[in-house]
Amino acid sequence: MEIDYSNIKVIGFDADDTLWVIETYFREAEEDVGRLLSHYETPNKIDQELFKMEMKNLSTYGYGVKGFVLSMVELAIDVSNGQVSNSIVSKILNIGKDMINKPIELLDGVEKVLITLSKHYRLIVATKGDLLDQERKLEKSGLLQYFHHIEVLSEKQEANYEKLLLHLDINPAEFLMIGNSLKSDVLPVVNIGASAIHIPFHTTWQHENISKEQTHGKSYKTIDHLIEILDVLQ
Repeated sequence: MEIDYSNIKVIGFDADDTLWVIETYFREAEEDVGRLLSHYETPNKIDQELFKMEMKNLSTYGYGVKGFVLSMVELAIDVSNGQVSNSIVSKILNIGKDMINKPIELLDGVEKVLITLSKHYRLIVATKGDLLDQERKLEKSGLLQYFHHIEVLSEKQEANYEKLLLHLDINPAEFLMIGNSLKSDVLPVVNIGASAIHIPFHTTWQHENISKEQTHGKSYKTIDHLIEILDVLQ
């Protein structure tokens, strides 16, 4: 069934892995910490335990690199029974600093899409993560000029989107969300009567995975690359 986007006036963009690359750096960091702690456990076990630690700490630290680094340090203490060296802890902290300081790698077609759409729609960013880190990435990206509003959310659930649209006086029927996560960027938006377009990234954090059953009966479009949005909305 073809979806009608003719009523859309405001378009929201996820940031990480929709506008620029980030999840790849998390995967690389997980591999690095697996090697650092391989004296205590296998890399596969370290990876599993790190995810559990992130989930345990999510309500305390929220999303983003800083919470991820704190979880890595706590994991190092746990798996070593408190014997982990200061040197390894220092290396883990440096992994996080390197992630924060990486240059922004825009995904293909991002700026062309934003230049084109900003002439016809009001554009906003709706993303999760650490506020300071996300603000820094947006500043470094050179994309701030295209957006009317930036919102860093603690979660991306129906209530969060409803609050955001109410705050910005946006009718859900006139709102389109674009992002790489079905769980965070698509389903909650569709469930409040707005539209969503899914652009899968080549790697996805376990926490964002959902089952096929959860998407059954939901009306949204999937495209392979962001640039295709220009054909969808023409």
